[in-house]
This record gives sequence, C-alpha cells and structure tokens, in this order.
Amino acid sequence: MKFNQLVTIICITMLSFCYHKRAYSADYVGVEQCVDCHQQEYNDWKTSHHNMSMRHASVESVLGDFNNATLAVNEQTHRFFKKGTDYWVNTKGPDGKFHDYQISYTFGYEPLQQYMVKFPDGRVQLIPLAWDSRDKSKGGQVWFHLYPYMEVHDEFFWTNNGQNWNYMCADCHSTNVNKNYDSKTNTYDTTWSEINVACEACHGPASDHIKWSKQPIEQNSNMGFNRNLAPKVGSWEFNKGKKILKPKQLSDSDQLNTCGQCHSRRAQLNNNHDHLKSDFFDKYMLNAITPELYYPDGQIYDEVFVLGSFKQSKMHKAGVVCTDCHNPHSNKLVAPKEAICFKCHVPNEYTAAKHSQHQEGSEASLCVTCHMPKTTYMEIDPRADHSFQIPRPDISQQIGTPNVCTSCHTKETNQWAINALAKQFPNSSYQQSDHFAIAFAQAGAGIPISGDSLSYIAQNSLEANIIRASALSRMDRFPGQNAMVAIMRGIKHQDPQIRIGAIAGSAAYPFEDRWQIISPLLQDPVFAVRTETAGALVINWQNMNANQQALLTPALNEYIEIQQFNSDRGFGLMNLANIHRAKGEVKLAELTYLKAIEIEPIFATSYVNLADLYRQLGDDDKSLVLLKKGIKNQPQSATLRYSAGLNLYRQQQLKYAIDYFTQATEIEATNAQYWYVLGLAQEKINVSKAMVSISKAYDVGRNPQHLYALCEFKIKYRDPTTQACLDRLAKIVPPQVIKQLTGG
Repeated sequence: MKFNQLVTIICITMLSFCYHKRAYSADYVGVEQCVDCHQQEYNDWKTSHHNMSMRHASVESVLGDFNNATLAVNEQTHRFFKKGTDYWVNTKGPDGKFHDYQISYTFGYEPLQQYMVKFPDGRVQLIPLAWDSRDKSKGGQVWFHLYPYMEVHDEFFWTNNGQNWNYMCADCHSTNVNKNYDSKTNTYDTTWSEINVACEACHGPASDHIKWSKQPIEQNSNMGFNRNLAPKVGSWEFNKGKKILKPKQLSDSDQLNTCGQCHSRRAQLNNNHDHLKSDFFDKYMLNAITPELYYPDGQIYDEVFVLGSFKQSKMHKAGVVCTDCHNPHSNKLVAPKEAICFKCHVPNEYTAAKHSQHQEGSEASLCVTCHMPKTTYMEIDPRADHSFQIPRPDISQQIGTPNVCTSCHTKETNQWAINALAKQFPNSSYQQSDHFAIAFAQAGAGIPISGDSLSYIAQNSLEANIIRASALSRMDRFPGQNAMVAIMRGIKHQDPQIRIGAIAGSAAYPFEDRWQIISPLLQDPVFAVRTETAGALVINWQNMNANQQALLTPALNEYIEIQQFNSDRGFGLMNLANIHRAKGEVKLAELTYLKAIEIEPIFATSYVNLADLYRQLGDDDKSLVLLKKGIKNQPQSATLRYSAGLNLYRQQQLKYAIDYFTQATEIEATNAQYWYVLGLAQEKINVSKAMVSISKAYDVGRNPQHLYALCEFKIKYRDPTTQACLDRLAKIVPPQVIKQLTGG
C-alpha cells in the first residue's frame, strides 16, 4: 500500500470516528430517532399544532392560495403568486411602497396560517396577511389582513420588531433555538435543531435516552432524560359529603414549567439557564396580572397564552397540570369536555338541572361555557380562559368587567344575572364575597385607599400567588405603613414572583429605605429576582457607598447580561444606557441611547431618556431637536409630545408648549398628568381653559391632589363655583386639608 493511500485511509477513519463520536454525544438527535419505539406518540404528533408550528414553505406545508390571488384592503391590493416552486407576496414595505417578497416559512395551520419572509440580515418577519384555513362553510379558505390599519411606525407593522420571529416567536415555535444576535452588525444567525416543536422541545435532548434504551432496564430510572413530565397527582380520592375529589398524593413534576416555557406571556432573560431543574424565573420572566394583559378580575384581555391565567385557578392549586386534560402529543383533549371535568367533580352534583339551569346536552350547559369563556384573537382564533372563574356579575356591575352571563344573554343586564344566580344558588358564599378585582380596579383609578386593600390581598395566603405578586407590584403608587409590611413579607416569600412583585412595589420609598428592604435579594438564588433587584437599585448608584456598590455589582453584571441578550430591541439598549447614566458615564450613555434609536427608531422611550440627559447637561436645544426627530419617527407617541412641551415650557415658549401638551392629551386622553400640566401651562394665557384642563385631570385620574389644585385655582381667581369644588374635595380628604386650603 502506498503512503498516500495509507494517509487517505487514516484520515477517512479519523473523520468517521469524529463524526460518529460527535453524533453519538450530541444532545439533540431529531424526531426520526423516536419513531421506531414511539409510533403511537409520533402518529399523534404528526397531526398536531406542534408539528405544524413552523415549516419551510413548500407544496406540503402551504395552505394559502398563491395562484395569483389578491386581497384588497383599504384601497390597496396585495397579491399572492408563485415563481416556479417558490411562493411570493406583493405587499407594502417599510418605505410605504409595494414590493415582492419571497415566503420562506409557514407559521401554524389552523384556524389560520401565517407566512414569513427572511431578509439578508437574518431577520425573519411575519407578514400581516393570513390564510383562513377553516372550511368554507365557516367563512374560511380566504385571505384576510390581521392589522388592516397598521402603519409603518407601529410596533407591529410587519417589518418592525413586534413581528420579528427571531425575538418574538422562535423560542416557542422551533426546537433548541439559539437566537444568535450580533449587536455589532445588527444581524441574526438564528439556529435550531428542528424547525418545528418536536419531541425534544418538551422531553429535552434525547441522546442519553437512546443510550438508556440500549441498556438493561433500570428500576427508578429517568430513562435518560433530565426532566419529569409526569402529572403531579398520582390519584384522586372521594371524601363523603364533598362535591370535588381531592388529590390523594402529590409529587414533583417539571410539566407545568415545560409547557409554560411557551404557553405563557413572558420575557426571555437568557439562553443558557435551566428553567426546569433550577427555577422558571432563572430563564424567563412570567408577566403578572397587569392591566395591559388582564381585566382587574384576572380574566384574559390580551393574548396571555394560558400559564398566567391557570396560575390563578383552583385547579392549579389542587395539583392539576396540562396532561390531566390534554394529550401532549396530539394536543387534543383526552376525553369529551364534560368527562374531563367529571374526573374530579362528582357528576350528579353538577347536572344541568342542578347546576347550570341550561338545557341538558346544549352548548350552554357545558362546564367550559361558563367557566372557560373564549376570547377571539387574530380575528378568528378563539382562546379559552384557563383561570376557571366563577361568573361574578356583581363585580361587572361595580367595575365594568365582562361576565359570561350577559355575554350570552346580551339583552339582559348585570342585575338580571345577579338575581338569577341568587335564585339558583341562594346559599352561595361566593357571590357578593370580597374579590381582589375591586382593589385592582381602584388602584388603576388611583384611589388613595388602594394601598391598604392591596396590602391585605398581598398577605392573604388564600389568594393565588400570582395575584398576591400582582397586588404587590401595584403598591408603587401607594406607599404607607401597611404597604411596607406587605412588601417586607413579600421579600421573604418562597415564590420568586411574589419577591419580584415586592421589588416593584417598593419603588415609591426613598433610596435609604428601599435599599434596606430589598438589597438582601441581590444574593437571591433565583436569577430574575436578583437581577430585578439590581435593575431597581442601580438608578441610585451615585448615592451608594463603596460597600453598597460592591454588593450590587455581581447582580448588576447579570442584569447587564439580560440587556445584552435583548440588545436587538430598543428597550435592552435603553436599559444599558440607563445604567451608564446612573454611573455618571455620560458619553457611553449617549452612545448607547443613540444605538437604541438606530436599531428601533420607533421606540419612543429611548428619545425621551436621551432628551432628558441632554436637558440634564443644559442643552435644551439639542434635546428639542431629538424629540422632534422622535415625533417624526413615532407620531403616535404622547410622551414625546409631552416631553417636547416640557422643554418649551422651561424655555418660556408657552404657546408652543401648550400646543404640544394639547397634542399629548389628544393622543392619550386618559393620562391625568398630561391634563394637569396642560392646565398649569394655560394659567398664564387662559385661566378658564386651565381650570377645565385640571378638572379633566381629576376626572380621568381621580387624584385628590388634582382636585385640590382645581379648588386652589378657583379660590385664587374668585370663581363662583369655588364652594362646590370645596364640598367635593371635603368628601375625600381630611378636614384639616380644607382648613389649610381656605385659611380657616
């Protein structure tokens, strides 16, 4: 054998060894490795939403009509066509003109399918034109526009970050995703093991499982996986006289956090921490029950993807998990709806005649109709509320929240529903009982006594932890003794979301007090807790002594890692700039704000913060130029106009300041602060208009200070309605306040 031949054989052998070693030791092996042993699970999965979560655009995956189909919306025509075997769309781009874009991927399949375009910089963006994949009999098999009134400056215009797959969608729609964003070049090189949600997305990397499958069976083995996806409840038992079965035994399970990775409204903090074997909050930040996402009573408002709703429920508290109701492979229910409910709820206690009073067998008689009402998103996609609430029309009557009774019986009133429930359940201890919704609604309206109500909820162990956390997070506007006690107890709670809520609730206290309260959390074992603490405290960097700065630094460095991971978004860079500013690193702060504006020019807060930095440096002219640029790029922002008004007010240009303040109130009419400052600015020009604006501030915000200011104006200018104003104020403030105001 010649030397060259020997070298070639050795090289081939070495390459083969390296390849097989690498393949054998690789974490992710792919779905095809699972088929032979798990045929039934594979067959179930093949027809599931998980399998169809994302696909390369092909004749097998594309459901929409691309045969020169058109869709006319707002006098603009979008066209869907093919070039050979490729799929294309002609639609409006970021320049406001129509262009041809190639479809690279499909997204979902039922009841609608979306489509994605890949750009040269690695961005993958979802177009706003979707295919209604329902049967024609249901109105389907047509194109429709998800956001017909969206403009290029809207966050969710299809080429903006709100529709960016790499940041918004990839982690949940594909398996083993790495975003791979390069902040230096502002490009992506996002990778995945499998394009859709395959076996290992839930079970974890399977290479050790394959090794295990080839060895003798071990007792109590984890079968080569590092997570336990079994249900929490081993069995349920019936107790005489009870209507609902109780768990006989509970065990630890990773299932809820595994499903919750995707089926939740949350932010991703990193791509390297384990949210299963450590804590969910080591990798993700689950949203609380906030006004932007939920009604005050916890019902879903925006898309929240289940987990936040479910954590409110009695089902969650009892140990129910997803697979108690859903087949994890097909995603379908494990049994008919009522049969699932009757696994735990004694059937003869919940018959239609005995419980719902709706015709037996009708849609209205089903448990889920009243206890899991659906809200339709994306025009045609109804999603069930998983908080399993009991209808409370009495709360609807007080604060205007929806309820299923009048949602179906549209011609009836809340009082009718209250009477009907009282008649059906005369001994109910639930109807008319205290509910966190009232406190949450009052806090949203700025009612001063809200602090005490929120404090009670935050400390009530009978409430779900996510509700207690949400109560704590609302306390930032209502400092007081009771709030302080609730926050200090929340800091020590075992649930990290409650600790995070306490951090947010402590915002109103002076730095010295806040440091004393929350600084112990800088060494919290949970990543999100210690980094949220660092983010909350760093603003006071200049007020810290050397020991405090040293204690803050490790958690602050981790907080910086989160912002760097999210530096493809304006908020990530803005947060980094805020840190530089807090530390006195002015030039770095300016450059980072400018970078935030560059990568996301429609993100208004970056302009506002940089403009404030320029103000702090004494350059109001540069600040105003920047704010005007921001208004041009984001014309829907009220805060930019408000900031421009403040700038001009400082420069004594009242006419122009009032113009910007007025624009801010027109865009955001429910912002009491905008109306109040507008009134203050109007005083020197038109007192009558000033009082109207301040009155409006109180009407929309119910802040007693605004009513106090209005009465003060009326006294000052001898308004004939002064006494009526004072009488109104006297109902909500102590007598000494009136005496102070009137000089009595």
